[in-house]
Parts: sequence; C-alpha cells; structure tokens
Amino acid sequence: MANKVKFGLKNVHYSTITFDEDGEPVYATPKPLPGAVSLTLDVQGEEVEFEADDVIYYSSYSNTGYKGNLEIANITDDFRKDVLGDVEDEASHVLMEYASAEAKPFALLYEINGDQKATRRVLYYCTVSRPGENASTTGKTKTPQTDTMSLTAVPLAGGLTRARTQENTTAAVFNGWYQSVWRPAAAPGV
Repeated sequence: MANKVKFGLKNVHYSTITFDEDGEPVYATPKPLPGAVSLTLDVQGEEVEFEADDVIYYSSYSNTGYKGNLEIANITDDFRKDVLGDVEDEASHVLMEYASAEAKPFALLYEINGDQKATRRVLYYCTVSRPGENASTTGKTKTPQTDTMSLTAVPLAGGLTRARTQENTTAAVFNGWYQSVWRPAAAPGV
C-alpha cells in the first residue's frame, strides 16, 4: 500500500564527492550523521510566463534545486573534517577550523517514515554553511542544544537532483541504500 502521510526523519548519512577526469561524480562510502532533528527544503527556480492572445499562453517553472536547513543534535567530528574542512592536529588531536577552509560537496542520504513504509532519499550534490554555536546554562532541566547548517542542493551536470524509494522499490535497493549512493544505470552526469 502507498503511504498516506509522512513523518519523522532518521538515518541521515553523507557521502563526499570527488570528480573523475571526465567530470563525473565519484561518491565515497556513506557515513552516518546521527541525531537528525529536522530537514527543511524550499524549492529553488523561476517561473517563466509567456503571454500571447491576451492570456498567459505558456507557463513553466525551472528546477534549480533546493535551499533550506539541516538541524543535527551534534555534528560529528568526521563530518567537520570530511565536509567542513576542519583539521585535526595529529599530536594533540585538537580539531581546528581555519578561515581559509572551504566546505566540500556531498550527497545527503536520509529516511522519512510513512504510515505504511519508510522512504529513503538522496540529494546528489549538496553544500552547507558552517554551523553557528549555541550553548546555555543548565537550570532545573537540561535542554539539548543543536547545530544547524544552511543547506543547498543543486542538480548535477546531467540534471539529476534527487531520488527516493517507492513502495515497489526492490528490497536489495532499499536495504543497500546506505552502502553506496544509488545512481540510475547508464545516465550521464549522475
């Protein structure tokens, strides 16, 4: 049965991207990014309207990806090193942020629950901002603070932006979702 509703966010993973000599993306093995709190994505693109015969004769929207926020309970040191460009001092094991560091692109994999079955999703080319930092004193109750990053997801050169499983997705694909970044067979630029 198809899902009637969706809720929840879990199993967030990331996969760093490099590019081969032909400019094709090469994805690293996905790593977990535990503690997903929320993911908000707003569509990006422009509406195109063409007027003729005194009416809107043609209307269309371009798809240039998504922008939003990814909120995590506590960003992992691996993510800080792999994506944000932080550097670990080998002798002291102190993690350092340099002003010259540039965030690296990555694929974002995640799962959203449904009333029938979860769907697993991937955004193929993401970048994030550095997270701010929140801290507050502990009073009578302990309120966890979270890390939030601005996230941008754009299409790959071939136009592929994201993918998601369906109710009839094979068990092999669904169960192997976090072993490697799923890509369609024989599609350039993906």
